[in-house]
Amino acid sequence: MTHLPASAKAALAALGALAIPFAAEAQRAASRTAQRYDFVPAIEHVQSGSSRVSIEVLSSRNDMVTGGDALVRIAYRATEDPRTLRVERNGTDVTRSFRTGRPGELLGIVTGFELGENRLIIRSAAGSSNVTELTITNHPAWGPIFAGPHEQPFVCTTHLFRLRSGGTLGAALDAHCSIERRVDYVYRTSGGAWAPLADRTQLPSDVEWLTVNGTRMPFVVRIETGTANRAIYETAILHDPRTPEPTPWNPSPGWNGRLIYTYGGGCRPGWYNQGTGTAGVLPVAQLSLGYAVASSTLNVFANNCSELLSAEVTTAVKERFIEAYGRPLFTLGWGASGGAHQQMGIADNYPGLLDGLVVGLSFPDMTSGTVFKSVDARLLERYFGEVAPGRFTEEQQVAISGFSNRANIPNMSGMARRSDPTADFPDVLPPEARYDPVTNRTGARATIYDHTVNVYGRDPTNGFARRPLDNVGVQYGLSVLNDGVIDVDRFLDLNEGIGGLDIDFRPQPERHVADPDATSLAYRTGRIISGRGLASVAILDYRNYTDNLPNGDNHMKFHSFSTRERLIRQNGHADNHVFQVTPRGGAFGMDAANGPMAESLALLDAWLTAVVGDSSGAPLPERIVRHRPAALVDGCWTPEGRKIVEEQTYDGPGECNQLFPTYSAPALVAGAPVVDDVVKCHLKPLDRADYAVPFTAAQWTRLGRVFPAGVCDWSRPGVGQAPQVGMWLRAEAAR
Repeated sequence: MTHLPASAKAALAALGALAIPFAAEAQRAASRTAQRYDFVPAIEHVQSGSSRVSIEVLSSRNDMVTGGDALVRIAYRATEDPRTLRVERNGTDVTRSFRTGRPGELLGIVTGFELGENRLIIRSAAGSSNVTELTITNHPAWGPIFAGPHEQPFVCTTHLFRLRSGGTLGAALDAHCSIERRVDYVYRTSGGAWAPLADRTQLPSDVEWLTVNGTRMPFVVRIETGTANRAIYETAILHDPRTPEPTPWNPSPGWNGRLIYTYGGGCRPGWYNQGTGTAGVLPVAQLSLGYAVASSTLNVFANNCSELLSAEVTTAVKERFIEAYGRPLFTLGWGASGGAHQQMGIADNYPGLLDGLVVGLSFPDMTSGTVFKSVDARLLERYFGEVAPGRFTEEQQVAISGFSNRANIPNMSGMARRSDPTADFPDVLPPEARYDPVTNRTGARATIYDHTVNVYGRDPTNGFARRPLDNVGVQYGLSVLNDGVIDVDRFLDLNEGIGGLDIDFRPQPERHVADPDATSLAYRTGRIISGRGLASVAILDYRNYTDNLPNGDNHMKFHSFSTRERLIRQNGHADNHVFQVTPRGGAFGMDAANGPMAESLALLDAWLTAVVGDSSGAPLPERIVRHRPAALVDGCWTPEGRKIVEEQTYDGPGECNQLFPTYSAPALVAGAPVVDDVVKCHLKPLDRADYAVPFTAAQWTRLGRVFPAGVCDWSRPGVGQAPQVGMWLRAEAAR
């Protein structure tokens, strides 16, 4: 820490370990010219040699092993004697790591993989020609794996992470925020509370009992806590500690073979720190049914507002879970708001990590789903309040925004802080490390773009992350002009004065212009999801309705229709997408033992179990649609609890839309389609046919001055909008 000023050293001493402390100003300046990264499809290694014996890494992809170990499965033909097989790791005999699993297979935890490529070889006594080989690529336990170089600065917070059994994890052991893996037990009391289990050899008198998988057992949960890819993870599984520890060969009788992976919400200030809490691994209803649960601090958007890094962490945590307990029959993602953001991005870009999604208060993605409307709201709030106060009535302001009420404009404007480099930093990041446009231009910037700089790259003129954000050609208020809610002069005033936001998120008279590279990369790397990967998962999109809250809310219903439209455009249908709505506070919480969520979970389980059991050889998207339960359908619940079954539509008739109206956003009012994925629109010449009201000659001339290059042509894809370059992209240094 010799480069840090005394004040920063003192702050860090009070905070605990800092992973690779933030560099000196000169080092930061040098990083501005650091090479950018291309994201290219990662290709798994292919087995070579004998077909009589096969090797499969169960705990992860074979090109994305971490920490030097992996759960490996060897399958052999009935004519092969497994006692004659010899397994070598880089020339070292590791045969003793394997033991018999199901008929025709051996399972083993192979350790000692070196960083980089390793050779796992099986030799058969039948002869030297019977050799099977697989390359395995091993990465550090702390990563990175595929998301590119780790973010710096990065503050370790293990000393602030509170264990379910009491106390904290203590200080990190190294600059990668690592800790020793540990196991704790908690139990559910007969009074309905969680309590630490002090003595693993005997059960307390107030332990609750339940029957799982036909076995009566105490409601005791084994919690493993550790670190993976710089995240603190927790896994939880029902297990009686008086019995042998569960393994892939000897699973706990309390596990139903399924895994729920929880994702937490938020966004700001989710950068530059490890986080102090996971999304939770003790949901009573799910654990009591035998589900295992996993999560990590970097799967909480309030700690890490990047679905790319969240995907990488999910890979590492699932790997550890499988090494401890075995591969689950399926993995079900679970989370709302930012937790939904993560699931959507992971499933669309990294197929196989999640098999089903339970997404609440959902958005399709961060780049388009939240930012577009929040930035527009920031512009409208400033315009109505500072540029033209009193020029528009409250009714007109609401109509221009597309929101349900006036309070939603400042509410949404506040959400734009995630694009502001100075707005929100985690408390643990010392002030000296934070960006300031005047006093510290080389500090860490608090934006989703700088947090994902590996994808977007840096603008060489300022060293900041490139930004896919644009409002050139957007005709704010177009539909309300055509509906007669505002007149032509107000329409012209609005579009003439709305302006944009500069790279430091300060108002500017000009519209903001998207960086062309960042715009293209947002599509090509899946930061704006297409729906291609989502075709391979079962999706329950549930929404506790918030569109009309008196103080406004970010979680608007139209976002679910944006997702559905992308699925239809990409796959020709949205038959794997179930959309259900309840009133605010409805029984759609994770721990709801009865009601809509319990019913839907049972149906989801049946759905995915049937998909896994389908050996027809049909493509996974086809099997997903084929096995969707007839009872798992679109619908809504009335405030009295009555279920209404009907297809959910954006603006169609129906009882659900009467109960829960769908509102829109400023860009949609300006003519953008519900799919809502255009960063920068193509422009077209002004055309009087686009306006339902007459313009005078002077007004038409003025409109030309406001939009000298033309206006948005929403009938076309966006500028730079191109298909994803592939699934399972990994960062590769650009040449």
